[in-house]
Formats: sequence, structure tokens, C-alpha cells
Amino acid sequence: MVTIREVAKEAGVSVATASRALNGMSNVTEPTRAKIEAVAARLNYVPHSGARSLTKRQTDTIGVILPDLFGEFFSELIRGIDKAVHAEGKTLLLGTMHGRQEETAQAIRAMRGRVDGLIIMPPETVAKTLDTEPLVAFPIVMLNAPPKGSTLPFVSIDSRAGAEMITRHLIERGARKIVHISGPANNRDAIERAAAFRDIMKAELGIADPVILPGDFCEGSGEKAIVALLTSGIAFDAVFAANDVMAVEAMMSLRDAGYAIGTEVLVAGFDDIPLARYVSPGLTTVRSEITKLGEAAARTLLALLKGELDEESHGTVIVPRLAVRGSTAGRDEAA
Repeated sequence: MVTIREVAKEAGVSVATASRALNGMSNVTEPTRAKIEAVAARLNYVPHSGARSLTKRQTDTIGVILPDLFGEFFSELIRGIDKAVHAEGKTLLLGTMHGRQEETAQAIRAMRGRVDGLIIMPPETVAKTLDTEPLVAFPIVMLNAPPKGSTLPFVSIDSRAGAEMITRHLIERGARKIVHISGPANNRDAIERAAAFRDIMKAELGIADPVILPGDFCEGSGEKAIVALLTSGIAFDAVFAANDVMAVEAMMSLRDAGYAIGTEVLVAGFDDIPLARYVSPGLTTVRSEITKLGEAAARTLLALLKGELDEESHGTVIVPRLAVRGSTAGRDEAA
């Protein structure tokens, strides 16, 4: 592999001059720059990324730390982030953490010196203290983190608005005994969706203590919740799961138990992952625009790195929409 020393020797300049020229610095005359670039091209010189990072004081890499990398939600999220980052000629470095403060600190520590900025989706307990974390030494944008109590820029989905929409939709379709499958106890989205469900059930139906079954957004928890529901003897005519993975599992489990989905029991989810469109019947859900969420977070961080993020752009809240499909058709429409 050709080194910058060989380029400098061939061009008859110092290594420092060759480095400045190839990194686009202004303190090199144009004739000298042209000569050095011509030699580099002829020798097929490829800059060493680590050395170039030291020279430019940037890595051209964006870090992303998520609770998980598995599942359609996270793949769509990463796709959106990558789309925006790739358009700027930068690359991604992915990492995970699973909820504990020390794991988050470790994940951030692993990114230091390797990325120019970081997009992170922290759990509720970590998000409240993230901007005081001494390990944070580079620009950060938070995904779905609380807009209050933090000075860090954020991009989030309005989970409360989405949960209110879907709960009202189920009531409008005739459901009166709606059961909610919640997400993790330390997840902001799950907390807001469960709270909104409770509020609408009380306001619309006068039910102050609706049935809420524990879930964790992961595979297996939707099925587990339905098994518990069926063995409890609790009467129900609709299920609202806090994400689509659990909602699809709920549909499958209820169908296996002999229920007609969309008529006898209505089922709804949240996120609108690709699978929601292809199950039968199609899953009614809250369209979170997951890819756009990722794009918005990446654009916010890129603007922050360029010094172009103003106060009005500090936080972005994406208002979701309903995607109504066959799983909430209702008896009248099905007939």
C-alpha cells in the first residue's frame, strides 16, 4: 500500500505539505496542491482513515446506540438514519445497550474517538440523566427521549397522541372491553401509551381501571399476554398492543383459540412495521413513520455538527397517523 511519505517524496515536498494538500487545507499553493494530487492519483494513494481522522479532527462516522438491533422497528429506524447519513458521505457505527445506566455509559465510552456525534435511544431512567453524564464528550441527539428535563436535542414520536387515536378508534368500532398489552416498564413510549389508554377509557367509557397486561415489545410477550388473558376469565372484545410485534402475536394466538379477528375480537398495534401490512387480516395500527423518525434524527445531528441547529430546531415531535385495516373491521363492516 502506498504511503503518504512515498507521495511526498515523489512530489518533492514534505510529508506535512502533502498531508495539508490532500486534506484540503488552504495553506498550500494551488500549483503545489495540483502536483501532489496528480502524484497521489498516479500512485493510487488511499488515505489512512485513522490518520486522516486525526488530521481533520473528525471521523466522518456517526454513532447509533439502540436498545436492540433485532426486529423490523429497529431495522426501519436504522434504514432511515443510514439514508440521511449516507447522503452526507458519512458512515454508521452501531452499538446496543439494554437499559442499565452502566451499560449505557459503557456503550458511549466505546464510541469515544470513533464518531463525530451520537444518536441514542435511551431508556427512561437513563434519558433523565444523560446530559449530565461525564462520558458525553461529543454532540448527541436523543431518540424518543423526554423533551422535558434535558438540554439535549431530541426527535420523538408523539406516543400519547397515537395511543389516544387507536383507543378512540376501537371504541368507535364498537369495542367496550378493551385490553391493553403494555411495553417495558422503563420505556417512555410504553409509559405514555399505557397512560393515554387509561385516560381515554375513563373519559369515553367511564372505566377508571382498564385491564393492562404486561409486555416487553419483544417476540413471545404478545402470545404470553393472550395466554394469560384467556386463562383469566376476563371478558374482552378488543386488544390494543403497545407495538406491532405483540399485536401480531396476539392476533395469531387469538385465531388459534378460535376467535374471528376483526369481527369477534378487534386487534390493534402501534408502529406500522412492514409485517403489519402483510398479515391476514391486515393489522390496524398507529403509523409512526419509523424510517422518517430515523432520518429526522440523523438530519438533526448533522445540523448540530455543522453548527446549524437553532433553538427552534432543538426538538422535533412527529405526530403519527392511523393505518386502518381488517383487524378492526367491526361486525357491521365485515357483514
